Amino acid sequence: MKPILLVAMLLSTASSAAYAQQTQRIALDAASLAALPRETVDAEVHGHTLHCSGVPLGALLRKAGAVPEKSLHGAALARTVLASAHDGYRVAFSLAELDPALGDTRVFVVDRCDDKPLDAQDGPLRLLVPGAKRAARSVRQLQSIDVIDAP
Repeated sequence: MKPILLVAMLLSTASSAAYAQQTQRIALDAASLAALPRETVDAEVHGHTLHCSGVPLGALLRKAGAVPEKSLHGAALARTVLASAHDGYRVAFSLAELDPALGDTRVFVVDRCDDKPLDAQDGPLRLLVPGAKRAARSVRQLQSIDVIDAP
């Protein structure tokens, strides 16, 4: 094998390994959500107003240690929050836009709407962004949330 190709392969592998270490998966289990204060939230989704309850995404991220206790600065400003659905749909938020001192985009992880658990089409968890002009980042069938540091 040519030395240049070998070096390129090693660098690619090292880069992928370093990138994987910069991702933090946020727990979405019932115990993690139950440990946080719940809020009610109304959001317009595809012409319908949903009346839901769940936990603020910011509180979930803080509890998991993905958000510093003090204001965001430095490397934390380059973090991205990636929410993924069961069907592969994914949306991203910058950590800065979720910080009340910087962007103040309110996002919620909800498990109940109209006083009922979410059905299989929308749940068991859903991401809601009540102030959004479009519901494009209100993820149905939320499966995972990852916080990713910029490589």
